[in-house]
Amino acid sequence: MLKVLVLLQIAALSKYDDLRASRRSERGSVTMEHVLWAVAVIGIVGIVVLAVTNYVTSQAGKIK
Repeated sequence: MLKVLVLLQIAALSKYDDLRASRRSERGSVTMEHVLWAVAVIGIVGIVVLAVTNYVTSQAGKIK
């Protein structure tokens, strides 16, 4: 029984070390975050420009 418990503990600790090592290598995550924010801002600006353009076009059509 002791051998099984030791094997389980070793397996758990090795998985824990693997997870810690993988979390350390988060290279590029800040760049990815900046890219996603830039895409979101460009999308929002595009929606606002489209709304303003449609409003101006509809108001210009009413001028006679």
